[in-house]
Amino acid sequence: QMQLEINNYTNLAQQTGQRYILQFKSPQYTPEDLDEYYELPFTRNIPIKELRGFEFSIVTHRGCIGNCSFCALTLIQGDKIISRSEESILREIKALAKLSYFKGNIDDLGGPSVNMYGMDCHKCHNECLNCKTLDRSNERLLSLLRKARAIEGIKKVYIRSGIRYDLATKEYIKELAEHHIYDTLRIAPEHTNKKVLKLMNKDYGNLKEFLDYFQSLNSGKKLSYYFITAHPGSSMKEAEELAKDIEGWKNVSLQLFTPTPMSLSTCMYYTSLDKDMNKIYVPYSYSEKKEQKRVIMNQLEK
Repeated sequence: QMQLEINNYTNLAQQTGQRYILQFKSPQYTPEDLDEYYELPFTRNIPIKELRGFEFSIVTHRGCIGNCSFCALTLIQGDKIISRSEESILREIKALAKLSYFKGNIDDLGGPSVNMYGMDCHKCHNECLNCKTLDRSNERLLSLLRKARAIEGIKKVYIRSGIRYDLATKEYIKELAEHHIYDTLRIAPEHTNKKVLKLMNKDYGNLKEFLDYFQSLNSGKKLSYYFITAHPGSSMKEAEELAKDIEGWKNVSLQLFTPTPMSLSTCMYYTSLDKDMNKIYVPYSYSEKKEQKRVIMNQLEK
């Protein structure tokens, strides 16, 4: 019950003895705040080779509307999207292009989920993914990408962060395949079992439809995938189902679920309850977690 109370919009107090633990609501910030911050003259010159790789990345927005159960990002950055203005992002790219040590390639252009840029809405505190009025057109993002790659001195604008395939229009996917993928495009289906996906709050979109369309483009680009096993609700039965569904897939990253602070999935793990207070199966033993992973990895290696 406490986990379900925690949010970005309410001041909370919990009594402990003669004192109270206070959680203050998150301060609200605006696109103008982000524009001001990200246009500060940060140095992009990183002398330590091991720390290089994303020194020429551009942040386009903050926040995430995914509300994935295993992720605390909505409590860290907020569960609404705050997008920088197109003008501000383009000014930052133009400033990059003038640096003597810049070679012409933007390493990454995006935020927590790249294609949530422009999906700003602050009319209510409900989940945006369940709202029919959410702007899923990707129009603001497409406009930004086209203008960014037209800037003098820019050779490539890469998208290396993961995208939400359930929020990607065909026009946007085609644009990525033609202009913005270095080698692979990252997506995170997380699982294929509907029950587990619902517990993860990832039961959106049609993975097969996305895969069919991406492959039909014949772009020569590849996809990489991210999955989680041993999440609350996943028994050996669900692990074997996932293994069968992705048998022989390439470029797959598989993680054992790890409880982390603030996430709903961690609360499920601790209590063996879902958010509706129903009892669920949780794989607790190290041996079963490893077995779930082994079953899937064996299928991938075929």
